Amino acid sequence: MPKRKQILHSSLFTLHFFSYLCSVKIKEVLSALERFAPLPLQESWDNAGLQVGLTETEVSGALLCLDVTERIVDEAVQKGCNLIVSHHPLLFRGLKTISDLTDVQRTVMKAIQQGIGVISMHTNMDNARGGVNFKIAEKLGLQEVRFLGSEPVEPDHGSGVIGQLTAPLAADDFVKAVKQAFDVECAMCNELLRRPVQKVAICGGAGDFLLDTAIAAGADAFITGEMHYHQYFGYEQRIQICVIGHYQSEQFTTEVFRDIIAKECPGVRTEIATTNTNPILYL
Repeated sequence: MPKRKQILHSSLFTLHFFSYLCSVKIKEVLSALERFAPLPLQESWDNAGLQVGLTETEVSGALLCLDVTERIVDEAVQKGCNLIVSHHPLLFRGLKTISDLTDVQRTVMKAIQQGIGVISMHTNMDNARGGVNFKIAEKLGLQEVRFLGSEPVEPDHGSGVIGQLTAPLAADDFVKAVKQAFDVECAMCNELLRRPVQKVAICGGAGDFLLDTAIAAGADAFITGEMHYHQYFGYEQRIQICVIGHYQSEQFTTEVFRDIIAKECPGVRTEIATTNTNPILYL
């Protein structure tokens, strides 16, 4: 065979082989995510899993985000991604109509029109080992991280985690460190502790239901995304509450998605969304 034809044949073989390796379907990405965070781990009110799309479709790229909006679908189209993987489900409740009446309906319609699948991993990812709360702990540099309230036998899932700072911090320095790690404009706190903070409990999103569990576990501080007003009362000098915003607390969930897909579906290109979907402005 002439040398030029040999080179062409070799190049075509490499291209076809690479294409074969990269041919990953939506159902394979879905299975990988669900192996990491099984759907039975989600809360009873939740709706994690496949939201929109055909599972046999080959993935051209996956856009990773917190919320699915029309602008997120537009970003997926712009970046050549036909799959969106979100933390918050696009569909919490059933739709009786798909039209232009609501933002959710418009987003569903746009995703279908553009041939984009949507997968959401919500409270199952919150409750999974290595999931949302473990990522928050990682960003804070916590050590000996375990599920909250898990002594002496640790379960394989849980709604929050607890860990240790490498060195104790004064309460004001602790709050500053949290704000820096999550790049937040402000943190809502109760009265500053007059003792060092070292043992820290975490629940991303809306986690005030775990506040008493954190105290029972001996935590010096409790970090979450949002809390009801009346929850702040009565905890003075018992625990340092630090509330940083729902979106802000879960912003690094996309990194969890990225790492799962890179490990389990290495042929899939991933893009972390640059569209900020946080509906709350700090003015």
